[in-house]
Amino acid sequence: MTGDGAITAEAFAALMAPFAPFEPAPRLAVAVSGGADSLALTLLADAWARSRGGSVLALTVDHGLRPESAAEAAGVAAQLTARGTAHAVLPWQGPKPAADIQAAAREARYRLLREACAARGILHLLTAHHRDDQAETLLLRLARGSGLYGLSGMAAESYLPEVRLLRPLLPVPKATLVATCRAAGLGWVDDPGNSGDRHARSRLRSLLPLLAAEGLAAERLAAPAGRLGRARAAQEAAAAALLAGAVELHPLGFAWIDPAAVAAAVEETGLRALAGVLACIGGSGHPPRLESLERAFGRLGSDELTVAGCRIVRRAGRWLVCREAGRAAPPVGLAAGEWDGRWRWSPGTAEADGIRLGAVGQAGLAAVAREARQGLPAVVVEALPALWRQGALLAVPPLGVGGEASSASCPSLRFAPRVAMTYLGGGSLRGLRHHLCMQV
Repeated sequence: MTGDGAITAEAFAALMAPFAPFEPAPRLAVAVSGGADSLALTLLADAWARSRGGSVLALTVDHGLRPESAAEAAGVAAQLTARGTAHAVLPWQGPKPAADIQAAAREARYRLLREACAARGILHLLTAHHRDDQAETLLLRLARGSGLYGLSGMAAESYLPEVRLLRPLLPVPKATLVATCRAAGLGWVDDPGNSGDRHARSRLRSLLPLLAAEGLAAERLAAPAGRLGRARAAQEAAAAALLAGAVELHPLGFAWIDPAAVAAAVEETGLRALAGVLACIGGSGHPPRLESLERAFGRLGSDELTVAGCRIVRRAGRWLVCREAGRAAPPVGLAAGEWDGRWRWSPGTAEADGIRLGAVGQAGLAAVAREARQGLPAVVVEALPALWRQGALLAVPPLGVGGEASSASCPSLRFAPRVAMTYLGGGSLRGLRHHLCMQV
């Protein structure tokens, strides 16, 4: 650190070292909101990349939830552009949900960031989560009754379908990032959504000074997350090995599980493996809460159960895990490019005559002849994406049903879940992540 408390180039290089190797001229994207944390990260990452012959692209997501958000994004762009840092604004377009807006905004933010990186061929996305964020995350997950994986906090390195997500500032306190911005003469914007008592994270943030007075400062709170992270990495390796040997992932978005292999595994490993399957097949990108996961694990072997948006059905001595059709996302227009957190097609596919893409469901199942189902169980077919117009089933692209009749508007779909089965926040499984890949 410098005398004014700012992070030096050498200190930031040390923070980036665990993520090596990078390409000879690394290209990085940085998620920058305009706050002190992300502006400091952009400044440091830009200098780091330039010194290695690379470059940084700063990406600001404009959620459009506040009237002033567009002006703030433009201000970030102007400030960074003046410093020679490339910048792009990514607007969150379309209707916004009335409930659980923070979760929806987070999902939209990462989707837009991922897509921007993929479109530009950038392999590394950096976010400015820091030590105070890690402490708040630990408190949130304690309140939710999380187990080992939740209490290990945010991982420094993880994998999304299009990009590697890096959090180099997790060991760094927020005050140091503020000092870094001040030393560089950067102005920042404080998001009013980060204060007040509307959201749980904001309420917990207000308690941190009281906890610090009792000896539970952010540094003390964040330390257990790092230690549990080492235990999580070991458990992830065991679960990944179990997944590789016991799970068959089908390109149409369902999986078969060998129950004998799961029964022979340590229970914690089996729980972790099941969580990975559910997060992938269910499309949420997140494991179910520990209590529901444990209940589901205890009921494996039943004829059928539902958990985390999935159905688990016993078939011919194996467990079939598929999407619960009734929990699938509502139909979307073809320009959306993504549906249900699991299926993608070329963004911008031409809309035609009110055609929408949604689940086959029970309403469409009767219209799909048995011989066209390719021997797939009905519960699998019901959850497949289909093209609809005014309540009439036009086509089921994954099965090739009705494709010719709708050739002008039938997109080429691919099963591309938000996360691989081997990823729920960790990044230690570089070799095995290709076995159970994110895009089958």
